[in-house]
Amino acid sequence: MIRPQFFYELLKENRTGFFTGVPDSLLKSFCAYITDNVEGKNHIIAANEGCAVGLAAGHYFATGTVPLVYMQNSGLGNTVNPLLSLADKEVYSVPMLLVIGWRGEPNVHDEPQHIKQGRVTCSILDAMEIPYCILSDEEGEAKVQVEKAYSRIKESSSPYAIIVRKGIFDSYKLKANEVVPAEMSREEAIEKIVLSAPSSSCFVSTTGMISRELYELRDKHGQGHAKDFLTVGSMGHASQIALGIALSKPGKKVFCIDGDGAAIMHLGGLTSIGSQKPKNMIHIALNNGAHDSVGGQPTVGRKINLCGIAFACGYTKVVTVKTLEELEAQLKDLSSAEGTFLIEVLVSKGSRSDLGRPKSTPIENKKAFMEFLEGKHD
Repeated sequence: MIRPQFFYELLKENRTGFFTGVPDSLLKSFCAYITDNVEGKNHIIAANEGCAVGLAAGHYFATGTVPLVYMQNSGLGNTVNPLLSLADKEVYSVPMLLVIGWRGEPNVHDEPQHIKQGRVTCSILDAMEIPYCILSDEEGEAKVQVEKAYSRIKESSSPYAIIVRKGIFDSYKLKANEVVPAEMSREEAIEKIVLSAPSSSCFVSTTGMISRELYELRDKHGQGHAKDFLTVGSMGHASQIALGIALSKPGKKVFCIDGDGAAIMHLGGLTSIGSQKPKNMIHIALNNGAHDSVGGQPTVGRKINLCGIAFACGYTKVVTVKTLEELEAQLKDLSSAEGTFLIEVLVSKGSRSDLGRPKSTPIENKKAFMEFLEGKHD
């Protein structure tokens, strides 16, 4: 295994002092070490991976030093445009080190949404003509790989990627773990939402813990799963899926259960919702100020005015709730009202240790959901 401190020292020796990206479960120990040991202005958890490439480029232009961008391979798609049209050696030739968590590595068990992404990760980098290595789990070999990476970066003045397999980094627990005040858990909030919604409503839930908790709550209450579209991948796009449904099914109340990190990742989606103004959509943002499913790294969710942004984008009504009683009251009022609504729900970090995963496949989920929308299921 590679100690996060050892890896960080290798980076420091090569004058890398700026870190940005979106957290990944395979990189959580490395990200935690960076959070604890790098001052805030030099470690920015970006809104999305493409933004991180832009931040890294800006840092390089200002300092001439090589920045580091970290991400899960599922976020590689968000970086394709800035890597090819900004950082590429045929455009602005921006040196940077990419550290990519390899979810869905072939022959390693993973969730369905990671399988294809894992299989094509190296092919995507090949197609983009970005050289890469797969990090060794032996520190001596890793040191040689990192030195070679920096040599290639400096020689070509362009990006180089280090791919990190599952279990490569030794465990490191985040010390600077911000306490996020809240009077209810995310799971309690989801339970209140599903039990308060009209029975004919449909739900679109975002990736991570939210979809997992929604799935288990349906089982707990003996309800089927046909009303729910579980967006197990495609982080940040659940609200747009919900908007597409709301516009096509104006007679059905559509609930989007979003997370703060996901909403922030593609915040521009709020402009489409607010300008289209469907009369049947309730957008719920469960805000715990954290990327909870990949290590609890902080988001800026509790530092921005999410409701103010949604209202400025054209939502009919926006409201923040802190208690289950407030949430229930708002759901009662808005479930029968016409308009485009945002309910920001302040929830705590963390989840049950025994939280399971959906037992149905994404294709099975899609089929049952479409049949429900067609009126084939109650």
